[in-house]
Amino acid sequence: MPHFSANLSWLYSEVPFPDRATQAAADGFSAVECLFPYQELSAQEFRSRLSDQALDLVLFNAPPGNWAQGERGLAIHEERQAEFRQSFLEVALPYALATHCPCLHIMAGLMGQDDSPQRLRDTFLENLAWACRQAAVHHLGLVIEPINPIDMPNYFLTHQAQAHTLVQAIDAANLGVQMDLYHCHRVEGQVAQEVLQWIPSGRVHHIQIAGFPGRHEPAGGDIDYPYLFTLLDTLGYAGHVGCEYRPATTTREGLLRWWPAQRTIHGTRRNQTAI
Repeated sequence: MPHFSANLSWLYSEVPFPDRATQAAADGFSAVECLFPYQELSAQEFRSRLSDQALDLVLFNAPPGNWAQGERGLAIHEERQAEFRQSFLEVALPYALATHCPCLHIMAGLMGQDDSPQRLRDTFLENLAWACRQAAVHHLGLVIEPINPIDMPNYFLTHQAQAHTLVQAIDAANLGVQMDLYHCHRVEGQVAQEVLQWIPSGRVHHIQIAGFPGRHEPAGGDIDYPYLFTLLDTLGYAGHVGCEYRPATTTREGLLRWWPAQRTIHGTRRNQTAI
């Protein structure tokens, strides 16, 4: 089975964010990810809580602008370039180093009605190349993620091929694609075909999952996750698979719905494979 990570921004909403690491460890996770942990806890406190539970933080998002006001990334906006770079250097990078997080997700941003797609692309490439150089000094990776336009209208990056073309254009060893299979299903439909096409490239550095419809547990529905998990193993995918879904009831009840029958909620913790 793949190495799963619990997305603490989506799972365990039954408890406050500072307590979610304990819940994830109790359920067998050995890795976690989240959206914006710097808005929740200081890097030192988060690192301490993770260490207490023997958890690795494997991914979080760089600052996306004003999330509460609808912003979803700064990297495509030429007029926000200074803000993007400052927040990367002063917030994302030091937080990643302090929490020993190896990878950051750079959100592209939303397109305006009058924006030039080519100009947005050029700015995105320039900012990504710059961020890759800053991250490489510290041996950190970066990822970009195609997001479906139904859940996030006007987001710049929507298709797997679009993301891979950008990654190829920059040609930096520490830049890859974050392949969310839920978003992929909503945009491209044939998820297995997309997995078969892109995983062998070596440019998919992180995967996320959620069921469809509803964005709940990866159980039943239109996406055949048991088959996809086997396919990922067959293709030799060695990265993490982030559980970024909205539990239909409680997180623990949801885990019992989709984890294989041999999974025991309070059983022996397996190395990065049990949830």
